[in-house]
Order: sequence, then structure tokens, then C-alpha cells
Amino acid sequence: MAATLSVAALAAGVSAAAATPARLIILRHGEKADAYRLCETGRQRARALVKQYLGKEAANSLFAPGTAPEAVYTISIHTIETASPLANSWDLPLVFYSVIPAGKEPRLFDSDLAKRTKQAAETLLTDPRFDGKTVIVVWEHDHIADASLPPERRALTLRYALNLDRLPGVPETWPDQTYDYFWIVDYAPGSPVPTSFRMEKQVFTGPFAQLPQNDWGQPDGLDPAETDCAD
Repeated sequence: MAATLSVAALAAGVSAAAATPARLIILRHGEKADAYRLCETGRQRARALVKQYLGKEAANSLFAPGTAPEAVYTISIHTIETASPLANSWDLPLVFYSVIPAGKEPRLFDSDLAKRTKQAAETLLTDPRFDGKTVIVVWEHDHIADASLPPERRALTLRYALNLDRLPGVPETWPDQTYDYFWIVDYAPGSPVPTSFRMEKQVFTGPFAQLPQNDWGQPDGLDPAETDCAD
């Protein structure tokens, strides 16, 4: 793996008081081939994210001039593969809330993802390292937001664990075929409740212009019979 991985844990002795980041940039991993790999479209998306939005010299950088991400959070193999190129561009390790599907029943794997998502959110909103900083969060879509979950499980998604449910306009579900959006969340100093939320579509040009750029909730146009991408 090109980027160095660090297995994240809740920092010992971190104060329970909010030490909130200034901004979280939340996105879904790229399109996948199976439970372990991105398909070619997903790998191209990972490279395009570096060139256009999230890399150190991105053409349409989401970072203000002179600023950089403080950390890059990941949770699964798909998110590692998506985030590694952008982390490398900043010479950052990946913070990996490790959940590996190998040998796990889907139900158990999903439960572990939920627990680790809650842990990651708690760290993001309390760790002084991130106070006033920007953190990139590359995650699994149904652990960002999924209204079909029972209430106790829904509370473990990023939408609830990061208090995004307190703002108007935050989608209740991240759609299955939507890979091409950012959720950009801003916090005021010391408050775990976000002050603003916006969605930004990933619109690629040049060699990456062929990547799916479907509107929120619309089909991505990828045919599994013609690509190596899974449904």
C-alpha cells in the first residue's frame, strides 16, 4: 500500500469537551468491482480526485490557499484504495478505522462498520489535533446516511454521529449509485453542532471527463455487462 496506514483508536485522555474541526469533507469511495477492490472506473475516480479537488496541487482545490488537510480518515479496503492517492499527494498517513470483510458474515461486518463509524465520529469531534482544522473522511455510503436502518443503527451513521441531522437539507440516505458528490460540513470553534452543510458535485474535465457525473440519486449509467464494476 503506497500510503502508510495507522490504525486509529480513541486517544487516551482526550477531553470530552468539543475540540471541533473547522471543516469535514465527506465522500464515498470510488466505484467497486467486488468486496475487496475498486473497478477501473473507481481507480480513475481516485486519481481524478487528486488532480481536480483534493490533491496538493488540485486544479479546483477544496482547500483555501496555504491550507492543507490535517488527516484522511478511512474505514474499509474500498476507502483505502480511494484515499491513498490523495493522502500520498500531501505526504499524510491514512487514519484507518480497520474493518476487513474477510471471513465475516455480512451482518457481522456491517455491525463492525457501524461501531467503528461511531468511534471515528467521536474522535473527530473531540480530538484537539483537529481543532480548527480540515479533515477528509472517505467512507462507506450506507454508514454515512441510510434512512432504512432502524433508529438505533441510524444513530451510528455519520449523519447522526456528527450531528448533521440538526441542519436542514442534509439527505437522510446516500443513494446506491451516487459516487460523485462531496458533503462539506463546517463547525464553529468549540461546538459539536455544525453551522453549515453543502453538497458539491464532482465534475471532472480532461482525461477524467468520462467518469460518471450523475445527479444526486440518479443512475450512474454503468453497465456491469460492459465494465468491471459491480452493481
